[in-house]
Amino acid sequence: MRAHQIMTRSVISVTPDTSIVEAANIMLKRHVSGLTVVDDTGKLVGVVSEGDFIRRSEIGTGRKRGRWLRFILGPGKSAGDFVHEHGRKVSEVMTASVVTITGDTALAEIVDLMERNNVKRLPVVRGEKVVGIVSRANLLQAVAGLAREVPDPTADDDHIRSRIIDIMEKNDWCPFGLNVIVRDGIVHLSGVITEERARQAAIVAAENVEGVKTVHDHLCWVDTMSGVYLNSPEDDELAAKLSEK
Repeated sequence: MRAHQIMTRSVISVTPDTSIVEAANIMLKRHVSGLTVVDDTGKLVGVVSEGDFIRRSEIGTGRKRGRWLRFILGPGKSAGDFVHEHGRKVSEVMTASVVTITGDTALAEIVDLMERNNVKRLPVVRGEKVVGIVSRANLLQAVAGLAREVPDPTADDDHIRSRIIDIMEKNDWCPFGLNVIVRDGIVHLSGVITEERARQAAIVAAENVEGVKTVHDHLCWVDTMSGVYLNSPEDDELAAKLSEK
């Protein structure tokens, strides 16, 4: 399998001038752990993630370095730490040197890049523009949903996947972080919904695409006020069966 067959196409981006507070709120609201950063032309210039908010002055988690260590590291490192801990804009905390992949990058190479660079997500680019993102969650979904002896995805599977995504993204009930995996006509839907009726709408949308044999529901419901998180009924049923063994 390749990146374009598992990537999330609806990438949430911010600009370098987006405030830290706004970026944090977007991540919480959309239930994502990282955001791509693009300039006014849409060019990828960085990534900001949960890890960039760990060392912050607001919550008293700034680095405490001894005098001797500060002397060894020099004033440059202390200055960089200060900017990261007190900066007000995304450009001041983001990672600028971003490792990227293309839609044709094989999953084995993706895993190797993630491990070698110690990152949890890789933007998928076409030229300088972001067209998708592959996260560890996407890889987990591929393993969980497709770990069985069936043929690799075909051109027909790619067409089915594109049709499903195109249909759903036109609707305001489209799941956040929608991901669709298709193999041999069998569809796996994942993402976050905040309205239970969106679950059935998503399933019906997928079922109506020509070539679809079966639709598996892995959509998670989240209450935006309390943060309560529920797995799909199908995943709960599977988990119950596994616990009985």
